Amino acid sequence: MSTVQIEIDGEKLEVQQGSMIIEAADEAGIRIPRFCYHKKLSVAANCRMCLIEVENGRKPMPACATPVTDGMKVFTKSPLAIASQKSVMEFLLINHPLDCPICDQGGQCELQDLAMGYGSDSSRYVEGKRSVSDKNIGPLISTELTRCIQCTRCVRFGTEIAGIRELGMTGRGEHSEIGTFIKHSVNSEMSGNVIDVCPVGALTAKPSRFTARAWEVSALESIAPHDCIGSNIAIHTRRSDVMSVAPRENESLNEVWISDRDRFSYKGLESSERVYKPQVKRNGVWTEVEWQDALNIVAARMHETVKEHGPEQLGALASPSCSVEELYLLQKLMRGLGSHNIDHRLRDIDFSDQYAAPLYPRFDGSIAELDDQNALLLIGSNIHKEVPIAAHRVRKAAVGGAAVSALSPLTFTYSFDVKQWVVPLTTWLNALALIVKHAAQKAAVTADASLVDIVNTAAGDQAKAERIASELLEAEKATITLGYYALTSPEAALFRALAFELARITKAKVLLLTEGSNSAGAWLSGAVPHRLVAGHVIGDAAGYHTQEMLEKKLKLYFLLNTEPSFACANSHAALDAVKNADFVVSLLPFKNHIMNEYVDVIFPIAPFSETSGTLINAAGDWQSFAAAVMPKGDVRPAWKVLRVLGNLLQIDGFDQESSTDVIAEVKRELMHAQADLSAAPWQMTENLKAFNYGNDGGLTFIPQLSLYSVDALVRRASDLQQTADAAKKQVYMSVATLERKGFIVGDSVKIKHGGISALHTVVVDDHVPDGSVLIPVGTAAAVDLAMPYRSVELIRD
Repeated sequence: MSTVQIEIDGEKLEVQQGSMIIEAADEAGIRIPRFCYHKKLSVAANCRMCLIEVENGRKPMPACATPVTDGMKVFTKSPLAIASQKSVMEFLLINHPLDCPICDQGGQCELQDLAMGYGSDSSRYVEGKRSVSDKNIGPLISTELTRCIQCTRCVRFGTEIAGIRELGMTGRGEHSEIGTFIKHSVNSEMSGNVIDVCPVGALTAKPSRFTARAWEVSALESIAPHDCIGSNIAIHTRRSDVMSVAPRENESLNEVWISDRDRFSYKGLESSERVYKPQVKRNGVWTEVEWQDALNIVAARMHETVKEHGPEQLGALASPSCSVEELYLLQKLMRGLGSHNIDHRLRDIDFSDQYAAPLYPRFDGSIAELDDQNALLLIGSNIHKEVPIAAHRVRKAAVGGAAVSALSPLTFTYSFDVKQWVVPLTTWLNALALIVKHAAQKAAVTADASLVDIVNTAAGDQAKAERIASELLEAEKATITLGYYALTSPEAALFRALAFELARITKAKVLLLTEGSNSAGAWLSGAVPHRLVAGHVIGDAAGYHTQEMLEKKLKLYFLLNTEPSFACANSHAALDAVKNADFVVSLLPFKNHIMNEYVDVIFPIAPFSETSGTLINAAGDWQSFAAAVMPKGDVRPAWKVLRVLGNLLQIDGFDQESSTDVIAEVKRELMHAQADLSAAPWQMTENLKAFNYGNDGGLTFIPQLSLYSVDALVRRASDLQQTADAAKKQVYMSVATLERKGFIVGDSVKIKHGGISALHTVVVDDHVPDGSVLIPVGTAAAVDLAMPYRSVELIRD
């Protein structure tokens, strides 16, 4: 782009043609006061605080809405500019209440800062100030609308970034006020960002209201551990407590935004279920013990199990959000005892292509590249409720003109234009094969030999398949995204194979929205049963994957930062396995009543805010973080617990003194990574079979993983559990299914599938395909349900 020469306050600058004066000034480090301007939002120019003088201009000009021109001379501190800014400040303060001593924004308030520079020590206004009634807009955002200066940043955020216009301005002049179009309806998964964009104390965080002043807290850099983006965050702490979480700017990942899940999950740290000292169950009674005693007990039982039953009777299940350091030491511990039974893929059902996997699941590009795509295909992804920041990036592409299509057995609500192709579960895979078929025909290529049969026999809506294939082929940049429903499908291997084949034909990239924040790191560090660290294949001695470990009912289970009853696809099998085991060890910051039934020893490990580590996101970005606060009580970082266990079991290589030592060891191992896997996509494999969904007249169980049920910390964040996105004790079905099965809306039912669930309420949702029932999983109400995508029975209470 061409540049122009301008001068600001006597400083000569070369800036991009078409940019605004305020952008040029910011780039040069020249500060111009502003309220309504935000670099990520459209220009409103309604606060007028940025008025400046332009040579030969007839009047002061708003810097945010005045484009630069060649030879322009700008004066930001001239008498005219200062007088204009002071006049605007006087008007803004006419109705603003004197709330600074009790306002949460005090000490970090843009109005407060600018009032010190441009305000007066007395007011000429003697009339009564106006007041505005506050609105209850949900459990996350507190309103004090009398403080609002009508900058409209929050309105523009909803319209332009979140894609949901939940806030708006009504009235005119003195009667203008911000509110919701529908009461209590701020439900966007990104809604908390209005707290950051608000320049005053009109919108503040309700969970941290009146808890700390800005100057009392320290901001420490960290990484959000709840999804595969790894948004950059700042944890605000006071002494040993986490007080709040805010976004940290990283243009390549989350820009300046974070999801509500990342912002408010810290409230789970305050859960009454937190454990602060090791506990051992003796004769059914929990007893607090010293660390050394608990470690000795576990080491002895692990040694005894190996000696009496063999190492194949040891199994380790780990959360995909554990750090690289924790997962590396866990697999090292298990393999040091002779067992390869370790896995992080807890919600997966189909493992048939695991040997065809690349070194680790990685998007061959950057997260920021999603903005610039010309075509995107979302396969089985409710992307807003899975990875909100990825949804924001896709929305930017859609707004920029990208052709976005979605293929799924469910209808989802998107905040951008998307052409949805909703197909029955039984023909979902066939629809993807049909897209591959049309792409191959248009590109005049042949599908991979392993997929020829399924591609050649594919049938269905030819027009939709042809349109999607054409969009991907014609796009200069295209991405195919596989989400939760595809990756946890009983046909996941075929979905991956077809997606990568479609990408090969159309020269697109594939983004796997894997579960947790460190699935990539788990693959690299060897937290899978068939490969060692760095992808070295084990061969015939490979261990059991998650489902096999549960089916085999092993003697000893080692659980790292996970609750199997909530985290495993087959909750019934998970509970059955751990309840029948001889010994179960749990490394988790929490304890719940279900764990009391099967856990024998609890090691209270540090949550992400109290430990250090490294996470690898879906694009292969390595991000390390440090502890924001010291561990509470007698809590220990998981990597230290694993290191000590390794020493007690006399396994070589457990002499690390810090998490940086561990990650350095991992990186040394990766220097010798399996070469043929390093840059490879998901390879084709023979004998992949479609799943038989059956037709026994029952209702097919489709799982719904709530945005706020993904891990132990989020499940205990009480404020998130009060939102509309939190999982409810409800089952969802279409009107046709409801009538055919003889239910009525509001019926109380129990779900019989493996075990019997808690009571759920029947709700009509025509987004659910006929003959199926959508059931929230990862919740206490759904504990003990068996494998999804099978028939379930609903029993009226």
